[in-house]
Amino acid sequence: MKAWIILWAVALCVAQPTKQALAADGVGVRRIAAPSRERGADLDVTVWYPAQPGAEPVMLGGGMFFTGTPARRDAAIAPGKFPLVLLSHGAGLAGSAQALSWIAAPLAERGFVVAAPTHPGNSGANRSAAETMKLWLRPADISDSLDAVAREPFFKDHLNAGEIGVLGLSMGGNTALALAGARIDPKRLAAYCDTDRLNPSLCGWIRESGVNLHALDLRSAGRDGRDRRIRFAMAIDPAPVDVFDSESFSSVDIPVALLNLGPAANIPLTAQAAGIAKAIPVTTYETIADASHYSMFALCRPGAAESAEAQKVGDPICSDGGGRSRQAIHAELIERAATAFSRALRTGP
Repeated sequence: MKAWIILWAVALCVAQPTKQALAADGVGVRRIAAPSRERGADLDVTVWYPAQPGAEPVMLGGGMFFTGTPARRDAAIAPGKFPLVLLSHGAGLAGSAQALSWIAAPLAERGFVVAAPTHPGNSGANRSAAETMKLWLRPADISDSLDAVAREPFFKDHLNAGEIGVLGLSMGGNTALALAGARIDPKRLAAYCDTDRLNPSLCGWIRESGVNLHALDLRSAGRDGRDRRIRFAMAIDPAPVDVFDSESFSSVDIPVALLNLGPAANIPLTAQAAGIAKAIPVTTYETIADASHYSMFALCRPGAAESAEAQKVGDPICSDGGGRSRQAIHAELIERAATAFSRALRTGP
């Protein structure tokens, strides 16, 4: 079994007030519902935000293999107005909003409101290979979440109008690019798992689930999913990038930051963003050579690598590029994201 297959819901669980939890006084977390006409049900949206001290400590994003990140549930929001970063998660072990707490909470601590829906079908008991591959539905999840946060009384007076960006990791990076104006090519998406060349882990799960991508109703797959309220997009190891209509990248009209993890030879083919960086009018492209795609997971618990091997996860979920710890790589990713969104969004002093 692969990391795409072993999925579980990451709960918003109450933590004892340990030193780690007490260190999160500046980060609040709140869950809200975002009505989704297309999904036919409310989306579960997690929002991290700058907070005043106090309120109940919680740990987010922990699980069998990974450590959690502290925050304060429903803490009073800090005075002032803040930029909004919309966050889109990946699939598999990172298939929930709270799996990205390791980057969301530090961004909130640095003065951003961060809102992330859990995309239906990507994780937990209701995981579905077919729903996971309906990539064209994900941008609307983000737009619906933006609507919900903007009208939520708790947040609406604390958001800076117009200071809105999107951050996507892995499959969330595909979503971020779609929100910026890239469009899926239905033929490329249908053929994505015809071989294992592009993504053997994901495509293995799709086949084991009995899903034929050619049989999906792809009539809406090539639609324009952009949201004009979003001013800046950042995508880290966006995957799959090879299902987009390559000509659509030239129509992206907001700045985009692309970041790949690992040396060029080790970047998964389906996440390789160097080529599309050349096609987007205003973009930056960088790499972190001593990281890997697995560096986007939370910190591993002691013994997690051995446990994953025993459970035949099939992917080295605790392995990075070598030379630096995941904690150090996370620190760099957080710093890069905070700097990029500050430069792109903040209009005040």
